[in-house]
Amino acid sequence: MTATILDGNALAQKLRADFKTRAEALAAKGTRPGLAVILVGEDPASAVYVRNKVAACEKASFHSEKIVYPADVAQDVVLRKIAELNADAKIHGILVQLPLPKHFDSDLVLEAIAPEKDVDGFHAENVGALMQGQPRFIPCTPYGVTKFFEEAGVKLKGAEAVVIGRSNIVGKPMAMLLLQAGATVTICHSQTKDLAFHTKRADVLVAAVGRPKFVTADMVKPGAVVIDVGINRLPDGKLCGDVDFDGVKEVAGAITPVPGGVGPMTITMLLANTLEAAERSAK
Repeated sequence: MTATILDGNALAQKLRADFKTRAEALAAKGTRPGLAVILVGEDPASAVYVRNKVAACEKASFHSEKIVYPADVAQDVVLRKIAELNADAKIHGILVQLPLPKHFDSDLVLEAIAPEKDVDGFHAENVGALMQGQPRFIPCTPYGVTKFFEEAGVKLKGAEAVVIGRSNIVGKPMAMLLLQAGATVTICHSQTKDLAFHTKRADVLVAAVGRPKFVTADMVKPGAVVIDVGINRLPDGKLCGDVDFDGVKEVAGAITPVPGGVGPMTITMLLANTLEAAERSAK
């Protein structure tokens, strides 16, 4: 059996076409969705992410602003800028690219963003709303994963779901969304004993551990839906996920590739959150 490949590029293109139509309709009524992205420092990966986010905004007929600071900028400077953006009616979403330099208090910076403009879904108020099952914004990567489930018709109610990883950005919100969809959820992490015991029970397996090709074919239940959130660069420069794609695709029922799987969907759902924020503002 060879798994169905869940194509993130194709799904992202489909969704973004709809977002552009909605954005243009909103702009015709006087509100153009606006996203501000703050980048601190010169981390190459962060710079690429920010560039891709700004480009996606332009293609979707959104307004975007990119604010770049040197790595040694004072935290107060960034906080003042966030306060300005909170008050700017043209901006509906604010994103601070992580990681921040070590002299920053990342939690303090993220909490400075107005909850109604926190399109990453990282503010404590939005995290709490997600926990209650009444999310204002869903963190973009888990949100994108839910769209794969919808597109592929994955039945989550009653399913055994395993999430490898417990980060605030992916693991925890992903587990919460699966739980709210009716799945029985197990969260695994670096301290989990006999990881394969858990993963081999999973009808749905989400890997977000940050270790290249960590999940192998002998850890996967035949026919499982495998979502690979990881992106790692190998010594030869090639990208790979947390899942051994070539091996696991021969066991799984469906699988996301890396690249071209979850990655395109993360930026797509950032657009979704920004659009939803703009639509709320217009009302």
